[in-house]
Amino acid sequence: MRLTQASRWVIGTLAGTGSYRETMAPTRVFIVGPASWNLLVHVTELPVPEPHAVFARWDHEGLGGTSAGKAMNLRRLGVDVTLCTLLGDDDTGSKIRRALQPYGIDLIVRRSLNGSERHVNLMDAAGRRLSIYLTLPEAAAAVPAEQDAALAAADVVVADLADHSRRALSMARALGKPVWCDLHDYDGRSAFHSAFLAAADYLFVSDERLLDPNRFLHEQVAAGKRLVVCTRGARGARALVPGGEIVEVAAEQVAEVVDTNGAGDAFFSGFLSAHLAGRPLRECLDVATTTAAACVRSPELAAD
Repeated sequence: MRLTQASRWVIGTLAGTGSYRETMAPTRVFIVGPASWNLLVHVTELPVPEPHAVFARWDHEGLGGTSAGKAMNLRRLGVDVTLCTLLGDDDTGSKIRRALQPYGIDLIVRRSLNGSERHVNLMDAAGRRLSIYLTLPEAAAAVPAEQDAALAAADVVVADLADHSRRALSMARALGKPVWCDLHDYDGRSAFHSAFLAAADYLFVSDERLLDPNRFLHEQVAAGKRLVVCTRGARGARALVPGGEIVEVAAEQVAEVVDTNGAGDAFFSGFLSAHLAGRPLRECLDVATTTAAACVRSPELAAD
């Protein structure tokens, strides 16, 4: 079945409900951003920049993309999700659609002019990643009418880092929707991230490239953010809300790390699901770390 420019699919059966929203009214999260098909190659060390041979420890193919990861984990946690992403009329797009199918995600497709997104990810034993983009999709000019309607009907908007997500930022702000953004390894200066930083009410970022993460937390809360969370990989996470002090949690210990791809998206999803259930900040962080730990124990973006 071919994807048309304004295709919209309600796919799969509902995933198992989680325990964090049992007393809450249904909440729909609208996510816009990347979904990709990845070849993941696990190596002992990331290659140095000189000619040589590298032998893989193991490899596998599977679904990737930060928005796909968030959508899948939120569905595992019982949250209703609409995902808007770019797909081409190609075999890669079919693979992505089939991989999303079991989760019961409401999928809205905007057509890519040059095919669906593809990566080769090299992963070392410490979980560090080198991503090689094989295809970076280019969005068709036409936006599916379903996209605007779904955003308008949503309770929460998650806009991930992609050019085709920018339109959703301004629309969500105009409609007064709470905007959640994940800046990943933002360095505090990147112009590409600036629109997402400015639009977000709830902000997530890695400390990997920030010179002073604590200062960043305080600056962003002072600028009007309702929440800022800084993830620290195996060292846990820190968070700050207006009028509060920085809250810090340790990462959940994992006996064996299988694959770190998607751990940040799992963390984000665990936090958001607990937040929607009205949990206090520390409990949201605890749920987030548990969800992230489950992800790294699995080769999949969303663990059972």
